[in-house]
Amino acid sequence: MDTASLLWGMVFGAIGFSYFMYGKKQKHSIAFFAGIGLMGFSYFVTNVWLMVAIGGALMALPFVIKE
Repeated sequence: MDTASLLWGMVFGAIGFSYFMYGKKQKHSIAFFAGIGLMGFSYFVTNVWLMVAIGGALMALPFVIKE
């Protein structure tokens, strides 16, 4: 792992925790599962550009899919 992947993982993990808490409190299941995905996917993806692409897609998911 290099520094960029660690920093991006930390950023997406923090945003994922926010999505997770929002989804849990507001009963918004898309944000809840997107938060779980954001917190966990960086453990499995090592390519920085792929990590940014997946993280961006997961961050946009609650705005694209409405409940």
